[in-house]
Amino acid sequence: MSTSKRVLVVDDDQEIRELLDEYLTKAGFSVTTAAEGEEMKRRLAMGYPDLILLDVMMPGDDGFTLCQYIRKTSDVPIIMLTAVSDEMDQIIGLELGADDYIAKPFSPRQLMARIKALLRRVKPTEAQQVPSAPKFIRFANWRLDTAAMRLKDVDKDKDYELSGGDFALLMLFLTRPNEVLDRDTISFATRGKEATPSARNIDVQLSRLRQRLGDKGTQQRLIKTIRGNGYSFNAEVIYEDE
Repeated sequence: MSTSKRVLVVDDDQEIRELLDEYLTKAGFSVTTAAEGEEMKRRLAMGYPDLILLDVMMPGDDGFTLCQYIRKTSDVPIIMLTAVSDEMDQIIGLELGADDYIAKPFSPRQLMARIKALLRRVKPTEAQQVPSAPKFIRFANWRLDTAAMRLKDVDKDKDYELSGGDFALLMLFLTRPNEVLDRDTISFATRGKEATPSARNIDVQLSRLRQRLGDKGTQQRLIKTIRGNGYSFNAEVIYEDE
């Protein structure tokens, strides 16, 4: 199996995560793990894997809810991990967009056979890291050129070049408008790691992006601070191909 194949394991059982991580890594996969839905979303914000192993029974959002979330933006192959062989659970998972299921306890060889069979059925072009971004994105009085990483103030007819970090932060907001994003989600998407309590990088980056968008002080109309929870991007987002 090519080492380029990436698997995301989403399961609240630490022992299962560690066992699957070890086994799949030895089999040549690149493995990342998540213990629950919010951590899964932070992982996906950095790019989609080639396949997701998704547990059904988890605290917070269950596997069915998370499967629906994934299917809104990606066709990445999903294998549901079910703790029981309940036929109704299997039917629900498949109807929500899962590609296969396997009941616990399962043997590693059985799981590997399912993974290989599913990846063989998926065309290389179907397992994308992320859905292809539109060439332009419109919001408020702005138009973002995603290829050139340039932001245009349509009203003033002025263009501005964005840094890589500012572009990643803006793209995160534009792909998840009206969602409350916590600091860890933002840090994962822009820096590839969780935010530390003392780190001020996110504050600086948010301040810089707000200043560029003219969204500062008491005039925060786009990036709103949700006290104690994070930040929300409030604007109608329009994708354009040309």
